[in-house]
Amino acid sequence: MVNPAPFTEIWRGPFLESVHSGHAVICDDTGQIVQAWGNPDAVVLPRSSSKMIQALPLITSGAADKAGLGTEHLALACASHQGDKIHTDRVGTWLKTLGLGDDDFRCGAHIPYSRAADVALIKSDESPCQIHNNCSGKHAGFLTLNQHLGGDADYVDIKHPVQRACLDAFETVTQETSPGYGIDGCSAPNHASTLHGMARAMAHFAAAPEGSAEARLHQAMRLHPELVAGETRACTELMRAMDGKVALKTGAEGYFTAILPERKLGIALKAACGTTRAAECAITALLVRLGALDAYHPAALKRMNAPITNCRGIQTGMIKPAAGLM
Repeated sequence: MVNPAPFTEIWRGPFLESVHSGHAVICDDTGQIVQAWGNPDAVVLPRSSSKMIQALPLITSGAADKAGLGTEHLALACASHQGDKIHTDRVGTWLKTLGLGDDDFRCGAHIPYSRAADVALIKSDESPCQIHNNCSGKHAGFLTLNQHLGGDADYVDIKHPVQRACLDAFETVTQETSPGYGIDGCSAPNHASTLHGMARAMAHFAAAPEGSAEARLHQAMRLHPELVAGETRACTELMRAMDGKVALKTGAEGYFTAILPERKLGIALKAACGTTRAAECAITALLVRLGALDAYHPAALKRMNAPITNCRGIQTGMIKPAAGLM
């Protein structure tokens, strides 16, 4: 068993206070490992980093074109959005075109990640609905596919045709038989794979020909980074920093994936501790390493070699990538 490799260092003054470790793989379009840290064969749940894969059947089935979905819909199908109006208004309109409503979702409700959206609900004395769930775009995609397939209402059940299609897509692009699944925060099954398998899948997306389902999805993400996450979020800010040339997707518990079409490369990484700060620093460092991201861009500096301040605004330390990533 290969141990996790150092990812991210937390410094307080001159002292190395803590180290986050993890696993990371960069793959080329042949599925071969270009470089790896930690254990490429570590089996991990990719969480929301696999949303692009879960959205593949939406296109390959013909459901997306039949429903007249555009690039904004496809970006939202891959999104972990923060529940701002630009997200909920679009998902709400999507639902109406399907003749459905919030009760048809199976993702559950949570307070929107956006502080502004949360405050707006409080001021209006309203509770969040399922449409505020960060996965509501993915679930709108599931509902669109479900209408096309004629399935029953419980589209998140592991035996449902929607989820069988997602598993088939997942095993096809990872080129692995998934050893199992967990239930995600939005109640949908989330299938496990190795880090190598997920990096291989992202490289497959990166090398996909124009007009393919894979290309349509990553192009939609790169065209609408604000819909994939939201203002101040890593996916949105880093995609903008790279002028839309790279698609990024975060996942819970310290997962991150990247699709680099110009290089036909894919990246998958997992912070072993599950912390967001470790994963964001690591993916930023790898993108800089590959020449895809300017190390001095504000979006990069916000996550890599970033100052840590206390409640008085005094800099107490910094967060930076481990030397092995750079």
